[in-house]
Amino acid sequence: MLDPVAVVRWICAFVQPTAPIEVTRVRPWATVLRVPIASEAAWFKACGPVQAFEPRLSAELFVRWPDRVGEVLAYDAPRRWLLLADAGLALREFGNPSEAWLDVLPLYAELQRGEAMYANDHVAHGVPSLPLPTLPVHFADLLDGDLPLEPHERGRLAAFSPLVAQLCAEPDTAGIPLTVQHDDLHMGSVYERDNRRRVLDWGDSSISHPFFSLVVTFRFLEEHTGLEARDPWFGRLRDAYLEPWGPDLAGLFDLALRVGRFAHAIAWSRQRKFLSPQEQTPFDEWFAHILRRALDVSETSRRPLV
Repeated sequence: MLDPVAVVRWICAFVQPTAPIEVTRVRPWATVLRVPIASEAAWFKACGPVQAFEPRLSAELFVRWPDRVGEVLAYDAPRRWLLLADAGLALREFGNPSEAWLDVLPLYAELQRGEAMYANDHVAHGVPSLPLPTLPVHFADLLDGDLPLEPHERGRLAAFSPLVAQLCAEPDTAGIPLTVQHDDLHMGSVYERDNRRRVLDWGDSSISHPFFSLVVTFRFLEEHTGLEARDPWFGRLRDAYLEPWGPDLAGLFDLALRVGRFAHAIAWSRQRKFLSPQEQTPFDEWFAHILRRALDVSETSRRPLV
């Protein structure tokens, strides 16, 4: 439970509100407040325990990548509080155009490459670690849990445990380093202002295979923007993202998209463990969708996704 007096006192130490502070979003994992100030607004975020690492991670990224992540005005790691400058409008307000991601993805890939040297430090400060060799074990734990699937779907998913182990073994030898992986990189996490786009909302991040990030990006382009599964835009965006990583990685990228759907489901199961039974009910509607997309990948075997 937030102490409103303490929150306002903390906010006022860094910015001067010009109107009442407004609650704009309350979720089990975070509460967001809009803080009107003279020229625009600032945004306060109180992270839940599942995202306790987000304030510090956001601040660390802003120090090193101030041109492409949210501008951090202040943060309090013990209290899990974060204060951000206004970043403009989310890409969803523009219809999530494919063209915008041509700009976002190479910059994001550069950030990931640069952050690889800080991966251990991020883990030491609470960012979840999901290296490839551990994913089969995490997948087994996922199957042992309470999944919002029909019994026959659960059985079909369990039958692909050997494939998960096989898929996880292959990209581990490619020399791509573990680094920060946003895991919620979509039209609601990228903001545009003054012709500059910034990635916000790092609370779902992990330290894992970097290419996993585009599982969510591509899902939203398919489901919300309306791109067909074989639309040429997916290939263009893949190539734009891979350019900072080097040549001849399209095959590895396709494999990572497969493994990444399972890793994404594992991350959702971690989030679920922090929810009350009442909170799990609406969460499970989307969790089931994530699990079924992983099952779809399993059943397509090695047919290229892009």
